[in-house]
Amino acid sequence: MPESSRKSADAPDEGIIRAEDQSRVIAFLSRAESYGESGEVERLETHISEIFLVGRRAFKMKRAVKLPYVDFSTPQLRLSACEKEVALNSQTAPQLYRGVRRLAVDHEKGVCFDGEGELLDAVVEMERFEQDQLLDRMAAESRLTPRLMHDVARMIARFHQKAPVVHEGGGAANIAGVLDINEAGFATSHVFGEEEVARFNARFRKALDGLTDLLDAREQRGRVRRCHGDLHLRNICLFDGQPTLFDCIEFNDAIATVDVLYDLAFLLMDLWHRGLPGFANLVANRYLDGMDDEDGFAALPFFMALRAAVRAHVTATQVEEDGDGADELVQTARSYFELAGELLAPHPARLVAIGGFSGTGKTTVAEALAPGLGAPPGARIAESDRTRKALFKTPVDQRLPPEAYRGDVSKRVYAQLGEDARTILSGGGTVIADAVFDRPERREAIERAADGTDAHFTGIWLEAAPDVLRKRVAARTAGPSDATVEVLEGQLSRDIGVMDWHRIDASRSPEAIVAAIVETLSGAVERP
Repeated sequence: MPESSRKSADAPDEGIIRAEDQSRVIAFLSRAESYGESGEVERLETHISEIFLVGRRAFKMKRAVKLPYVDFSTPQLRLSACEKEVALNSQTAPQLYRGVRRLAVDHEKGVCFDGEGELLDAVVEMERFEQDQLLDRMAAESRLTPRLMHDVARMIARFHQKAPVVHEGGGAANIAGVLDINEAGFATSHVFGEEEVARFNARFRKALDGLTDLLDAREQRGRVRRCHGDLHLRNICLFDGQPTLFDCIEFNDAIATVDVLYDLAFLLMDLWHRGLPGFANLVANRYLDGMDDEDGFAALPFFMALRAAVRAHVTATQVEEDGDGADELVQTARSYFELAGELLAPHPARLVAIGGFSGTGKTTVAEALAPGLGAPPGARIAESDRTRKALFKTPVDQRLPPEAYRGDVSKRVYAQLGEDARTILSGGGTVIADAVFDRPERREAIERAADGTDAHFTGIWLEAAPDVLRKRVAARTAGPSDATVEVLEGQLSRDIGVMDWHRIDASRSPEAIVAAIVETLSGAVERP
């Protein structure tokens, strides 16, 4: 949710009066006895809401504001918004949302919950969770883990798969509406100069022109859905040990009705802005593993840039009223503005194939290399083990039966790797193809995936002594690869043919291997 305390000067008189009336409600909500509790009530503020924490509950009140994208200027509008918030968020966090409470004026009691008198306001009642369980707090304290971010990605994918499809115009027109809101938002503050904003907006319009066909095609395939709309780290918490998505956009359906990848892009941008590119890349890859959505990968840098632009203008609006913290807010707004510009910068597409026998560390190396290749959020990893398990609809940490490794199945797996790579490369994205590639025809096939695109190809062959590989494979626990020492022995006995890929010593640490590959990529003579 955008965070600001700005009140619109063009709100109607009724809205202004109600904003004053909210002081009575705030006083009521600030007293523990109003809830039948004792002790302190903790109060938090966001751009469009006031949150009161007491005991094991939280009460969220809409602020009496009217902005270009939200109208909470009357009590009835705020009540309706509360009811909609509970209905929508109960889809992803039913355990958090208890219901809506009316705040009315009783002639004897004054302001009270669920009274019969005049409606003053309304609040959403929620279960309270510790603030250190918010993922933004966990990120700030370096408590995010790959396992958690994997679970977050899969949680979001499941949510998007069930989200209602909306066909109300083309995909490009949908995003053009976001640009319209952004331009109106930048016009409400004075943090950025008119000329730089004009250049900034023009870059976005040009970038959108280049994505029009893709976005329209995605809309036709049902990729525009009623999404969360505000999907960043602060709106994900750990509740009962599970990542839980809450606090969706309820006040403006147009803002939340977007391409699913634009919804995801808020989280990716948030991670990137916090200096966590590895987690951004991991989330993007794990999300796409279960979504059959490879064509949209090339749009992610634009979507991330657009999310950064939204955050820039929303943060800038806070400067108009928050005098004490204005300098810090200006710096924050500027950081998002500059990030948006960086995300719009072009990056050459490339295809990097990483081959080697089981135990050479291909997957570990690919995951470490991916965030630094191509445009943010980095390279898409096309991995044979995950592709094979997806064909059999099997979780990545469960073993497949022997028949899943027949020659005809492996042929399908490698063909799918090439097809996915070609789809992403054709859109200007970067791919790391991760597979054994121990047969010349398979290496030749993945190289041909770059044919007809602007991408450059580099082949990397990881190698280490057989005893090192045997030790690594024997020590493996559950994961995408089902390879055993017996499988490795079969690979070692096979003639791999002429190896013209760049050979890298894989007996070293993953960090040393990645450094060697980066050096190879920077100096390699590659064919387009």
